[in-house]
Amino acid sequence: MHDLRFAVRMLFKNPGFTLVAVLSLAIGIGVNSAMFSLADALLLRPLSVSRPGEVVSVEGKTPGDPAGRSRAAGGYAAGRVDTRPVRLARGPYARAAL
Repeated sequence: MHDLRFAVRMLFKNPGFTLVAVLSLAIGIGVNSAMFSLADALLLRPLSVSRPGEVVSVEGKTPGDPAGRSRAAGGYAAGRVDTRPVRLARGPYARAAL
């Protein structure tokens, strides 16, 4: 009990240190909570679709791009002229090839 009273007295005696310590703890707890919430939503909970085995990812490559970067969302509208049939693969992480 004596140590606790001494610690509280020292915290009131050094308000700058107390502020830095409390802010550090608050930021650390907040970041930890946010990261767990993100991991929980993305990794631990099942997908909120009726048939998750049929979810696919559609990607396209920009013709003539040596880096092979994917098209942006607006690139799909511009690339509709160059559409080809899409092969759909089944499975949990199936990808469609353009």
